[in-house]
Amino acid sequence: MIHELIIKHEAGLRLGVFICVFAAVAGSEYWRPKRPLQIAKSRRWLNNLALVILNSLVLRLLFPAAAVGAAVFAEQHGWGIFNYLAWPLAIALPLTVLLLDLIIYLQHVLFHAIPALWRLHRVHHTDLDYDLTTGARFHPLEIILSMVIKIGVIFALGPPATAVILFEVVLNAAAMFNHGNLALPLRFDRILRLFIVTPDMHRVHHSAIIHETNSNFGFSVPWWDRLFGTYCAQPIKGHQNMTLGIHELRNPEQVVKLTGLLKLPFASRQHDDYAINRRPGKDDEQQ
Repeated sequence: MIHELIIKHEAGLRLGVFICVFAAVAGSEYWRPKRPLQIAKSRRWLNNLALVILNSLVLRLLFPAAAVGAAVFAEQHGWGIFNYLAWPLAIALPLTVLLLDLIIYLQHVLFHAIPALWRLHRVHHTDLDYDLTTGARFHPLEIILSMVIKIGVIFALGPPATAVILFEVVLNAAAMFNHGNLALPLRFDRILRLFIVTPDMHRVHHSAIIHETNSNFGFSVPWWDRLFGTYCAQPIKGHQNMTLGIHELRNPEQVVKLTGLLKLPFASRQHDDYAINRRPGKDDEQQ
């Protein structure tokens, strides 16, 4: 019964959590920001949120049922490991959330490892500031490709639709929180990052220093970074002095304006060196 209700009211549930988390993080950023912003918030938010709206429309047009619809379809046709094993929801639900989170981690690494994919993903990394809207700033082509991967994984796993909804809600909330321009007490951050990805932990990933960019890939839980050796505790220059974004890609017309963001994957190849598989002998950073 609860399973059916959650599926029926998925849109309202996701929207409600989104509004609550967005308001909480935005309010905290206003009252206690970690770093001063370089670009006017109104300008950045206008373009970043316009990209979010565009991506939502594209997904709705191309994938009307999205990930949850894929889970329902797989369940109806008996596709996937979970449907074959017929595990109870108490086991399938947490296991699904963990497995999907691991897939997102691996996908994230992949988008840094393959230059062609990095060209899409660098739209996320060229933000000159770092706040909750950065967490939803992705190129439409990356969003489409991510959804194709997610649907393929769901068909293979056959997870309960309820678990997929829970994962989507957690992932979206975590992305807003860990991209927040929040000044958490250091002691609290040290404890919290044992269980979830904190803003200070993920901010390292948005450093302009290449080896820091290629660390801390997790969105929800920090365990994958620790397990696979991609964890970096703090930025070399500290959170206040670190440079965010990508060196030389700092023209607001290119990295703030919506039209510039949409054209960015097709721009110069010179910043493909930020991908993990960069050319040998390239300096990691302009120290």
